Amino acid sequence: MARKETKNQKISKSSGKGSKKISTSRASGELKDLGLGEIDTQYPTTYSPKSLEIFDNKNPGSEAWTTFVCTEFTSLCPKTNQPDFAKIYINYVADKKMVESKSLKLYLFSFRNHGDFHEDCIQTICNDLAKIMKPKYLEVVGEFTPRGGIAIFPFASYAKSGKKYQDLKKNRFENYAPGKYTMSLARIYT
Repeated sequence: MARKETKNQKISKSSGKGSKKISTSRASGELKDLGLGEIDTQYPTTYSPKSLEIFDNKNPGSEAWTTFVCTEFTSLCPKTNQPDFAKIYINYVADKKMVESKSLKLYLFSFRNHGDFHEDCIQTICNDLAKIMKPKYLEVVGEFTPRGGIAIFPFASYAKSGKKYQDLKKNRFENYAPGKYTMSLARIYT
């Protein structure tokens, strides 16, 4: 029985004996509310959780880690107004929604002129992402560049209710150590 191509599928011939491969894409209306790809990207100049955009997870019944690494995070010290620099690692297991990466970039950029302590920045990022996505599990780790000889590596996490994800949160929190849930940047740039 031949398969018919649906609106969301493209059927292409793969190499071999006439076998067909089906790839699914998103329906044109699924992404209509995302402001992505607009000609003029507006960069926020103040802290802006409204920059975050989400989209439907096509596989909410599956479990998969997603990791974002922001290598150029900047915020301001609330006391001295001096810039603070960090690498931010966001690890999460999505539920029904996922965060769009460009909107996440703009959101993280919005901290550039925001004065807050390192720990507060990381907790705010975790809270904002948990609020908009409602993931199964989420953790945010900051590796801030030392100032005055002190490096600060804050960790914040969120888990939806239920034993499995609450146990994951408890386990990762109890076993946290700087560098444990992050990676060498050599893996990114080589």
